[in-house]
Amino acid sequence: MVGMWTLAAAFVSFGIAAILGKILIPFLRKLKYGQTILSDVEWHKSKQGTPVMGGIMFIISSVVATVLCVLIYYFTERGDVQVESKLVTIKVFAGLIMALLYGGVGFIDDYIKVVKKRNLGLTPAQKLILQFVIAIAYLVTVAMAGNDTATIIPFVGTIDLGFFYYIISAIVIVGIVNATNLTDGIDGLCGSVTFFVTIFMMMLSSILGILSMSIMAAAMAGGCIGFLIWNFHPAKVFMGDTGSLYLGGMICALAFGIDIPVLLIPMGIIYIAEMFSVILQVAYFKITKGKRLFKMSPIHHHFEKSGWSEIKIVTVFSVVTIITCLLSMLSVFYGV
Repeated sequence: MVGMWTLAAAFVSFGIAAILGKILIPFLRKLKYGQTILSDVEWHKSKQGTPVMGGIMFIISSVVATVLCVLIYYFTERGDVQVESKLVTIKVFAGLIMALLYGGVGFIDDYIKVVKKRNLGLTPAQKLILQFVIAIAYLVTVAMAGNDTATIIPFVGTIDLGFFYYIISAIVIVGIVNATNLTDGIDGLCGSVTFFVTIFMMMLSSILGILSMSIMAAAMAGGCIGFLIWNFHPAKVFMGDTGSLYLGGMICALAFGIDIPVLLIPMGIIYIAEMFSVILQVAYFKITKGKRLFKMSPIHHHFEKSGWSEIKIVTVFSVVTIITCLLSMLSVFYGV
């Protein structure tokens, strides 16, 4: 059952994000922190100058709501911080810091883009190095807190991967973070998909009894909705890499926090489809010496060029996410 502080986190985060939009968007416009559009999608040219770095809204809201509600939950339930295990507590705050660091990488990337007025920021190599350092730091932190190398796989059982756990986990974290980043390409898409993923993470965490993780998931879901007030089509602000990399970090923190990171595959199927559409497009282009597998990648742009409206894409991708999240929950209940 969703607890009182879980709901409180959602509402607090929603309120902060929604209110911040009134303050942050005019501020970003004043600084002329607008997006430079170099997309092949012609109608995106009208979005030129739309403020970027709007992800700061849900970053602030989710961090404040998580810290506030988790601490109140800890101290009111038992009178001390032992209401949940030390490992769970460290996973919550280490996960939050991991997400913030990814958001920091995104902020640097966005800042370079804004200053140079082009859609190029950090180099791919610079991004990957920073992202792997952050992932490794998170994994080392939770390992020192007592996290083992076993992971739950529905219908298979608990598998101890040994040292390979860290290698696979680092690759998964960096992969999902970048996949989430690629999903941010049209108004409301990344925020909507992530909202549904975090809602189901919230419910799953609550049912499993990991309430502090449920609070963090709820805070993220509330922040997404507060942001979508300003980002849904036609967007008044973009989350930028600041926001999308942060969201990727939060999704990973939640999945690893409940010890079922394999759920990132079905729950994050849209993120993964976006990432592989880019990989396949590049590979096919090189193999065929110039031919394209999709009209444009990531895949949401393919649907745009096929005549789908941005609202239709967001709706369909969200429905797909809801279905895969439901199946994921069922796999946990009946396969673990």
